[in-house]
Amino acid sequence: MAEAVALLLLGAAVAVWIDALRAREAALDAGRKACERYGLQLLDDTVAFVRLRFARDEDGRLGLQRLYTFEFSENGSNRRSGAIRVHGRRAEDVQLEPYPVH
Repeated sequence: MAEAVALLLLGAAVAVWIDALRAREAALDAGRKACERYGLQLLDDTVAFVRLRFARDEDGRLGLQRLYTFEFSENGSNRRSGAIRVHGRRAEDVQLEPYPVH
């Protein structure tokens, strides 16, 4: 009986880990696309996990919402911050720190 419980817990942990990896990839893809769209550089080519919480999507379904941050630059000589909100495996919102447009 204890082995079955251990296997179930292990399976649940693996499922959560895989879900987190897919959410991170969705955030990274959204960050890349936002930077590409506005002619910015995604610095370090990565996103950083900040927060996990339960939230409802626009259809009212409850799910996991993750917040990721990233850094970008408009000219390569500075760093500005951005944030990406991912619900489930779908990026819902990308926010960029204001920057001067030349």
